[in-house]
Amino acid sequence: MKAEDKIKILILDDEKQFTEELSGFFNDSDYQSIEANTPAAGMKIMESEHIDILILDVRLPGVNGLDILKEVNTRFPNIEVIIVSAHGDMDTVIKAMRLGAFDYLRKPFRYLDIRLAIERTQKFVQLKKQLRQTEERASLITKSLGEKIDRHFIGISPQIVEVFEQALTAANYPDVNVLITGESGTGKENIARIIHYSSPRKDHVFCAVNSSAITETLLESEFFGHKKGSFTGAISDKMGFFEVCNNGTLFLDEIADMPFALQAKILRATEEKVITRVGDTGVIKTDFRIISATNHNLLNRVEEKKFRLDLMHRLNTLHIHIPPLRERKDDIQPLLAHFANLFTSKYKKPNIEISRELLDALYKYDFPGNVRELRNMTERAIILCKGNVLGSGDFMIHPSHPAKVAVRVESISLKKNEISLIQQALKLSRYNIQEAADALGIHRDALSRKMKKYDILISKSEE
Repeated sequence: MKAEDKIKILILDDEKQFTEELSGFFNDSDYQSIEANTPAAGMKIMESEHIDILILDVRLPGVNGLDILKEVNTRFPNIEVIIVSAHGDMDTVIKAMRLGAFDYLRKPFRYLDIRLAIERTQKFVQLKKQLRQTEERASLITKSLGEKIDRHFIGISPQIVEVFEQALTAANYPDVNVLITGESGTGKENIARIIHYSSPRKDHVFCAVNSSAITETLLESEFFGHKKGSFTGAISDKMGFFEVCNNGTLFLDEIADMPFALQAKILRATEEKVITRVGDTGVIKTDFRIISATNHNLLNRVEEKKFRLDLMHRLNTLHIHIPPLRERKDDIQPLLAHFANLFTSKYKKPNIEISRELLDALYKYDFPGNVRELRNMTERAIILCKGNVLGSGDFMIHPSHPAKVAVRVESISLKKNEISLIQQALKLSRYNIQEAADALGIHRDALSRKMKKYDILISKSEE
């Protein structure tokens, strides 16, 4: 058994001979044990080590063991306590159990007695560990995952049918990494979910991570996990994305915006399928597939020295490009019908029809926000619709939509032109940051960072 898998036992007793003999027995019985002969030494060990079980003498010099039991249950709730004493009475037993002791043994006891007590406690400890791991996984993926997974494939155009066929091909090769490209709102994550849930990995975790949304100070901890006490705030062991996704899929959205400092470590983990938690020295094997997505040209990022060429090649074994909605307008009608059906049911507004006039207007629209924009438009229209027929007046289709932003080059200064484009997009989108980001072909978070970088502010009057 590996050292990290062994149950770790702390023996806290003022009799050194007792702790040495018991420690020797545990170490011969495939457990890890640590000795402490004073309460102060025991507390120090519990603060610095991960202890599963504490064997505690109820009578220690100058201290009542029951008081220590109270403190352990308050400060270290994951440690299970077995009380031992040579002077035990029924009142002490009852108090110990009420204070949270898992078991009680009276000295002298046989090794068989302590073994059975440990085995009983071990089963409980293992169940608690499994529960913590399950809760940890749940904290990394949305609790309403089942509600958010839209694996229905909507579209009839030759372009999107080809994308679907490519996704199914990728699903048949569960160890191959996939890069999905396309403008914001085209449905890159939906294609990633189709690949995962059509593959042999479908019964394991699909974890979606926005590569640009994690603060740099937490990057390593989020991806690789950390050991308790490895930094301020690390109050317990934590699994990272790679470990959580063992046998499953890690979806890295906005991969082009991943901080450069993290990319080498991501490359190594992807190649070796071995990670080390922050603050630990042991290695953990994990088997995962990476599906990444971006609305940027990664080659341009490589030339700008913002993305590693070797990582791009590692992630780009299979490449799927999703065309924008304006290039596959045959998909507008089935998508509109799907969203209308979804939201009429959700908002209890049955019998709403789609007019021909609305379809004609949507066919002429450029959809800078792609499928996501059509979905949001439809939801808004269903909520505000007062009749039974959806018309173009129910949809916010503006000729001066930010998709029409003109690129006016004022000088050869990249910075000046970038500031100018951002200002134009904000003005034409009526200072709606999401619409401006869609028009510029970047993520909302990326636009917010650029606005902060260039001190571009939006006043309340503009909002």
